[in-house]
Amino acid sequence: MSKINFQKDLENLIKTFDGRKPKLLLHACCGPCSSYCLEYLSQYFEITVFYYNPNIYPEKEYLRRLDELKMLYTRFPPAIEGNVKVVEVEYDPEQYFNAIGVKENPELAKEPEKGERCRRCYKFRLERAYEYAKENHFDYFCTTLSISPFKDAIKINEVGRELEHQLETQLENGDRPQWLPSDFKKNGGFVRSLEISSEYNLYRQDYCGCIYSYNSRQEYLARACSGAQQPE
Repeated sequence: MSKINFQKDLENLIKTFDGRKPKLLLHACCGPCSSYCLEYLSQYFEITVFYYNPNIYPEKEYLRRLDELKMLYTRFPPAIEGNVKVVEVEYDPEQYFNAIGVKENPELAKEPEKGERCRRCYKFRLERAYEYAKENHFDYFCTTLSISPFKDAIKINEVGRELEHQLETQLENGDRPQWLPSDFKKNGGFVRSLEISSEYNLYRQDYCGCIYSYNSRQEYLARACSGAQQPE
């Protein structure tokens, strides 16, 4: 799967729509990451944004990202013209901790981003998105996560395709949502998200969201500060 051009796959899929707009459930982690994704996808899909991120620490950060996302969608033309809706799911961090299994595998707490802990987090959130998409008869489901250079697009797409096919033997193809392949950072997507964030003065967080990325960021800042204070 490492040689697959996910964004090219998405472009080829869109060409088959012939002007119709399928229903897409788009999992989003924040306003900045969803900005370009929404600008691009709203041309081709009827979009509902799914905000399910109990991994985010602390709760005030979770709420700040949600508020920023909602604020953007009241001002951002693609969201307004596309009548984009936001579905918020409950904030329960215990669901996240149980899903990633750091208590059983404490070494995961010190992993850098893109490792096994992150893969489990992708799967955990996308499973919930998949279930919502299935229950509400969406044609496709996807996530904004691949727009970040710090996220593993290969693992994200692997998880999405596994979820798409897990009920293949029980359900007809038309009765289950399909995974929308993507690597939104490609073709200038990440750069465009920076431009939109600047244009709308969006809050851009400096860590992924979970307590482990937060701690890693704090340790980095402490080392940088300590180094700056050392005499030459």
